[in-house]
Amino acid sequence: QVQLVESGGGLAQAGGSLRLSCAASGRTSSTYAIYAVSWFRQTPGKLRESVAAISWSDGRTYYADSVKGRFTISRDNPKNTMYLQMNSLKREDTAVYYCAADPGGISRSRLAYRYWGQGTQVTVSS
Repeated sequence: QVQLVESGGGLAQAGGSLRLSCAASGRTSSTYAIYAVSWFRQTPGKLRESVAAISWSDGRTYYADSVKGRFTISRDNPKNTMYLQMNSLKREDTAVYYCAADPGGISRSRLAYRYWGQGTQVTVSS
């Protein structure tokens, strides 16, 4: 089992920045480096949507069109931690953000990820 814990959410003004962190722990945390990891977000009444993902094998990344050029996903494997740097925030970025991990390959689908964090709220005000 892998446990994921997000942090770094909160309130930001439009145009501002936040950095989310996702720390992995658990019995298999030593193999976190071989997990694809991803950030998703969800607002009330909507499906959880992919924001960004990064593979373990070659560092290949994926970004949703809505965040390209503004968000950056990264990972620090020795620290078992993943990050999402969010710049130029917009009101529409307001959501609960979840990190996810899976031994499989990089994917945009929420169904492809086995492990999930509990979520952290990001609120962007105008």
